[in-house]
Amino acid sequence: MPDSIRPRRGRANALSSRAPDSPNLLARILDTPHLAQAVPRLHAEVLHRVIQHVGLEACSDLIALATPAQLSAIFDLDLWSSRQPGQEEQFDADRFGVWLEVLAESGADFAAGKLAAIDAAVVIAALAKDMRVFDGAAGVVDASDRDVGGYRLVARRGELSETMVAVLSALEADHPKYFHQVMRGCRKLSNSVPEPDGFHDLLEAPEQALFDLAFDRELRREKQGFVTPADARAFLQVSRGPQPDRDGAPSRNPIAAAYFRSIDSDGVPESSIGEGAGSEAAAVLNVLNLLGEAGVLPQRTSGLLTGAVEASPRLARMRTCLDWARDHDHAAYLQRSQELAFLANVIVAGSSIQGRAFTIQEAFDGAAAVCNLGLENWPTAVPDDLLIDRDLVPVFQVGWKVLHADVCMFAAERLIAVLHGLQCVDPDTQADLDDLRLRLTRHCELREPWRSGDALEVIAILDTPSWAALLGLIADFPVMHAVIRRSGSSRPHSVSASAFEFISENSEIATIREFLASLPDALSR
Repeated sequence: MPDSIRPRRGRANALSSRAPDSPNLLARILDTPHLAQAVPRLHAEVLHRVIQHVGLEACSDLIALATPAQLSAIFDLDLWSSRQPGQEEQFDADRFGVWLEVLAESGADFAAGKLAAIDAAVVIAALAKDMRVFDGAAGVVDASDRDVGGYRLVARRGELSETMVAVLSALEADHPKYFHQVMRGCRKLSNSVPEPDGFHDLLEAPEQALFDLAFDRELRREKQGFVTPADARAFLQVSRGPQPDRDGAPSRNPIAAAYFRSIDSDGVPESSIGEGAGSEAAAVLNVLNLLGEAGVLPQRTSGLLTGAVEASPRLARMRTCLDWARDHDHAAYLQRSQELAFLANVIVAGSSIQGRAFTIQEAFDGAAAVCNLGLENWPTAVPDDLLIDRDLVPVFQVGWKVLHADVCMFAAERLIAVLHGLQCVDPDTQADLDDLRLRLTRHCELREPWRSGDALEVIAILDTPSWAALLGLIADFPVMHAVIRRSGSSRPHSVSASAFEFISENSEIATIREFLASLPDALSR
């Protein structure tokens, strides 16, 4: 399965993390022999990682070599973003404007040719945010309006981009059928006014166009192995209280079942990058090696199932069962690999960690840790060959339910009990503590105590290490901060946000409970 998951960070975060050697990396890629033959053989995800790493504006030469299919797939990745990890992604028309400028660096005719090969609905949705389109003979033409191909273009904000006008003119000259399809689509959105009957509850044309665009994108991405944020959140929510089947394990999850049915088996496998002409294959491998050395590409998914899991004594049950599957049933082992990738996709799409998106490696590590916790709490004895016939999804669900009930909910309820008896001499701090207690109580009733996260800041006034630990425990994906292992006389005075580990064993839950038992003393100092 391709590396189908990616960190769903805001674009600002992606740019701010750009490596200082990005220009050098891009130069080395562009110097790769036979690059023109290699780029069309790369996965769109790989090209998108390069764009994220070095910046879109610097990638015009590389983008010029991409195929229409690659460009469409990259648009599905790059033109959509969300304000918060795990939330629905929205179409970013302004980002499309940057793309138009980058494509036009190779000429308006070139940009028009690239656009004419992608879904017109994407272009229509993007252009309609910047301009309204009318028939050329309609109304009085303002001095700032432009006429292209018999249509009048009116700017919605500021002035029309000269690049946009030039590319549309090239579309009209070289791709007239596509041009008129785009213009008619923009004209329809420009003239959309709902009838004032008060009896309809339909989306207006612009909102309906964006809804249809998002729906079509979701269908494409589901076939490529992505999980929508809505499905991911639903899966995680259901898994916090799974219904057992006859042997006490969770029954088959419909979201996971639909995911595996929808995966497009006709997609290009990763192994195909080494096929074909020797010079082209060598060029592809050279590019991938460069990106791997620069840290642009994540570790391959199989690495977690062999090297990473085997090297970690914390995942003993997971390692034993996976080793057995690998050694006795290769087909089952490959299926478990796909299931682990699905779970990592779910974590990236539907959850967050410390208010940010998961990295790919964190998502795989987190999924493996929850599965190991699920094996430790499996309702029956766990034989070494369990994962031959039993898939990882119910194993994850068992661990996820334990993580929610025995860590997140337990920590929230323990903190509520501590707050009931906590008195502070400062009235403002006491008011904030009372507010935290009330909000935690309310959200615990809904079994979502992490929604009180902002109110937890008052704990930092009393004891910063305790605040950092509680912030990790009372979360939609609970983790154990390093201060928990060092609680007591050796507890640190300063904390690092990144000093956490995923909870994978019952012994770690016992350590967490010992920390929670010490809260009254820590917060009363």
